[in-house]
Amino acid sequence: MSPRIPPVFRRYWEVAPKDLDRAGFVSIEVRRALFSLGVEPEVVKRAGIVCFEGEMNLVLYSEGGRIVLVVSPDRVELLFSDRGPGIADVDLVRQPGYSTAPDWARELGFGSGLGIPNMEQNSDELKIHSRVGEGTVMRATILRRKYDGR
Repeated sequence: MSPRIPPVFRRYWEVAPKDLDRAGFVSIEVRRALFSLGVEPEVVKRAGIVCFEGEMNLVLYSEGGRIVLVVSPDRVELLFSDRGPGIADVDLVRQPGYSTAPDWARELGFGSGLGIPNMEQNSDELKIHSRVGEGTVMRATILRRKYDGR
């Protein structure tokens, strides 16, 4: 196994529960940081989608959490950790259309059950670790490739 390239950039943000006024702020900040670092536009786009979906999960379902961005020469990683109810069945939440959104979130148009599937589609790897009653940690990895317009 070859050694990992050390990170060149790391930043984190706290996310408050139920704070719909600021929901999406971190994903905008992540995109800005990635563009300023010269990350390929395709990777920035994918990271923005992953970050927004993860951020909304923290806002809608948790008791608060943190998003960590790590940018290395070969990858972008987003780590989402929360204090919350946890996920009882990780395989089930990976299925498009499955949602545990509360009624108040559905009334606002959230809870389509596409958040985690969108995160998976836009990541090269998405790992989810959760304990019911404690919280959830997700790590999304997006590999950096030379941008070729695809």
